Amino acid sequence: MQHAGGRRLGLIENRGAFALLVLINAFVGAMVGMERTVLPLLAEQEFAIASRASIIGFLLAFGLTKALANAVAGCAADRWGRRRVLLAGWIVGIPVPFLIIFAPTWDWIIGANVLLGINQGLCWSAAIVMKLDLAGPRRRGLAIGLNEASGYIAVSLAALASGLLAAHYGLRTAPFLIGVVAVFAGLTASLFTKETRGLTEFESCTIPFGKSQTAISAFAVFRRVSWSDLSLRTVSQAGLVNNMNDGVSWALLPIYFASRGARIEEIAILAAAYPVVWGVGQAAAGALSDRWDRKWLMAGGMALQGVALITIAAASGFGPWLGGMVSLGAGTALAYPALLAAVADHSDPGWRASAVGVYRLWRDLGYAVGAVAIGFAADQVGVPSSIVLTGIITVASGVVIARSYTSPALQFHVPPESRSTERARP
Repeated sequence: MQHAGGRRLGLIENRGAFALLVLINAFVGAMVGMERTVLPLLAEQEFAIASRASIIGFLLAFGLTKALANAVAGCAADRWGRRRVLLAGWIVGIPVPFLIIFAPTWDWIIGANVLLGINQGLCWSAAIVMKLDLAGPRRRGLAIGLNEASGYIAVSLAALASGLLAAHYGLRTAPFLIGVVAVFAGLTASLFTKETRGLTEFESCTIPFGKSQTAISAFAVFRRVSWSDLSLRTVSQAGLVNNMNDGVSWALLPIYFASRGARIEEIAILAAAYPVVWGVGQAAAGALSDRWDRKWLMAGGMALQGVALITIAAASGFGPWLGGMVSLGAGTALAYPALLAAVADHSDPGWRASAVGVYRLWRDLGYAVGAVAIGFAADQVGVPSSIVLTGIITVASGVVIARSYTSPALQFHVPPESRSTERARP
């Protein structure tokens, strides 16, 4: 599709800009990946924190700030532009690895995760929205799949590398040098991006006449995504549950594996297996969601995650745990890009960034909910039982999607000035 200003919508047409954003999101993922293996172990072994609820306090700080940053990022991206939000996120992230490296108390770690939450909320939201702008309506599932794949493959590689560095050089300094490299590389690469907000004006012309709602308030978007639109509400609850179980995987599973005799190198592999399968699988799952009904990818993915968590809690030994982590990653890969694409399906281009921000607000509140509820449960009934409880909740979320979500029948209007462009391309 041809944009009036000479730019086009589409992955092929914008492959250079899209590839740069894929690279940038890999650096965003590496920032959070550096923590996934080491930080829970650091809490126990260097800061002598025994309470599970206290250990995952860092997750509460991260989840709350990331959730709020997502909502702010969406509104700011619609009002002031995506590129400014992306750059602001990287600037906020600069102190994060240094605070962890030099932290004299656990409170410094909490503070670092507040900044990390802002960094992730602003940068990841901006990267998603910019890719949606570039891709246009027909390939948004693939665009999101590629975005999430780059981010979570980087999460996996950083989790593996930080664990191996911790095993050889200790839990503190070496693992977090990954973050020093990632934050400055991401900021530098982001300086070369171009603003994409203008592309939404052209895409609005592809909405069937009479259905475009570009003039809608931020509160109206929040209400629509949170409760008044049944399908968007269903997607939002699934996103919250998805990140609740991701928080459990991040904060409790390393402790659980260590308590059952796993070595740091084995924990690093287990921590990396989940996001690498999640990351690699999302590219294919995102493309499939453009061809198949997203509803069943979302519902099936949530059910598979839940079964995987129950299996991990019931199993014993590295092999069965690895199978469970691979299954957890596969289920997340099926659901994750389809959930985001479903939000875009039910949103107008004029307020899509805000809708994505509200969805990501609810999704990342799952970290906070998991930190409070599952952390309390772990202290009361034990880590294995809390993992099983999380699995049951996740399966139930998939059932809600199957019963309540309705896929839209999208019919996109192509304006007259762009038809010749479409016919000219093979």
